[in-house]
Amino acid sequence: MAIQRYRPYSLFDNLQREMSSLLQSSATEANFNEEDWTPAVDIQETASSYIIHADLPGVKAADIEVTAENGLLTIKGVRDSNKVEEKENYKRIERFSGTFMRRFTLPETADVDNINASSRDGVLELTIPKMAQLQPKRIEVNVQQ
Repeated sequence: MAIQRYRPYSLFDNLQREMSSLLQSSATEANFNEEDWTPAVDIQETASSYIIHADLPGVKAADIEVTAENGLLTIKGVRDSNKVEEKENYKRIERFSGTFMRRFTLPETADVDNINASSRDGVLELTIPKMAQLQPKRIEVNVQQ
C-alpha cells in the first residue's frame, strides 16, 4: 500500500486551477454581444462646471450624439464594426463594436443650454457649465432709538 501525503489545501489548489483554466478559455473565445460595450467615463466637478470625459476610441465624431432633456444627459453612438466573418485565424477578439449609450442625471445647477462637446484622440469631452447661483440677499437691520 502506497502512503499518500496529506495536503490540507489540495482541494483549493485544484479548484483554483480549474477556475483559472475556465477563465482563460472563455477569455480567449470572448463571445461578447454588441450591447456589452459601454464606454468608460470620468466625471469631474469644478467650481464653475461639470466635465465628462468618455473614452470612445475608433468612434467618428459624426457617429456620436449627445442630448440633454428632462434632466438627463445621453451619450450614444456607434463604432463601425469590422465584422470578422471567418474567425479561424484569430486567437483572440476583444475589441467591441456596434452601438453604445450612456445616461447621466444632470444636477439642477447644470446649464443645459450651454453644454459644449468636443472630441480629440478618441476622448469625448463634455463641459456642462453651472448656472449662477443666487446668493441670499442680506438685509441690514437698522437700530432705532
